[in-house]
Amino acid sequence: MLTLRQIEVIRAIMVTGTVGGAARLLNVSQPGISRIMKHAEMSVGMKLFGRRGGRYSPTREANAIFSQINGVYDKVEHLQFVISRIKRGVDIELKIASVPSIANVMVPRAVAEVRKAFPNLLIDVDILKIEDAVDYLLLGKGELVALSNVVNHPMLICAPLALGRLKCIVPEGHPLARQTRVSAADIVKYPLIGIDPNDPYGRVMAEIFAKTALHYDVTIRARFGSTVCALVTQGLGIAIVDEFTLAGGYWPEIRVLDIAEATAFPTYVAHRKDVTLSSYGELFVAALRGHMEALTAPERGLRRANSIRGRSGRKKIISR
Repeated sequence: MLTLRQIEVIRAIMVTGTVGGAARLLNVSQPGISRIMKHAEMSVGMKLFGRRGGRYSPTREANAIFSQINGVYDKVEHLQFVISRIKRGVDIELKIASVPSIANVMVPRAVAEVRKAFPNLLIDVDILKIEDAVDYLLLGKGELVALSNVVNHPMLICAPLALGRLKCIVPEGHPLARQTRVSAADIVKYPLIGIDPNDPYGRVMAEIFAKTALHYDVTIRARFGSTVCALVTQGLGIAIVDEFTLAGGYWPEIRVLDIAEATAFPTYVAHRKDVTLSSYGELFVAALRGHMEALTAPERGLRRANSIRGRSGRKKIISR
């Protein structure tokens, strides 16, 4: 059985006609070429080359072997070409999804990191409600989902991303706009937009209101944080939204206030247990976690984000 190295040496001698030429072509020593060729002849049990006038030519018995060697070499070159395309992300697609709050700002920032590393990678980003995440993954529609709440399913893994916090947003000119920090007691004095106790973020605030026995009025409900922000800019009330939705600073007409009570909530990335994340998916998750932590814990997150950018700049395939 010939090894790939022996095949490479035999072909180099065929192409150049000399041991010295083969050595220069493969950037190895002439004795090394001679030694490998002798081992190859011992492996096949026949003499492969005859020497005439200082040049090596295939023996008649070896002609059939050489035609097969050319075929093998062509396939190896094609394999290397395919590997190089995979490394660059050519003809490969990364399919990911996210709940809207994380998708607004955090996902695009992470996608930008992946794009720097793999400029030819096809990327498909879907926006999902939490209840659609399980079907998205189990039906193979995508590789992973960024979530604002854990999903419990025996076929899925939920790994932590970052801890986020809720913020109170009020329109410019509102009585609370002069403050930088408000309490639950301050918030319930005004009509609220978008607090749904069944929503992961809504549950956090609803529990605070329940613990303090505060009654609150929801005058308008909206499913997505971006819609809630738009409603607040119209002066229709105040709202409580997650800090990831607000991270882009796209709402200059509203004031963002800290909430005195603890409003931390975990976020997750979910993927199937029986499918290993691709190197592109792993890079996306690392970049997403880095940018989310940079927002929620600036010093630690900045170091992590810089680390991700350094790794992506090297365009290195991550393997498990």
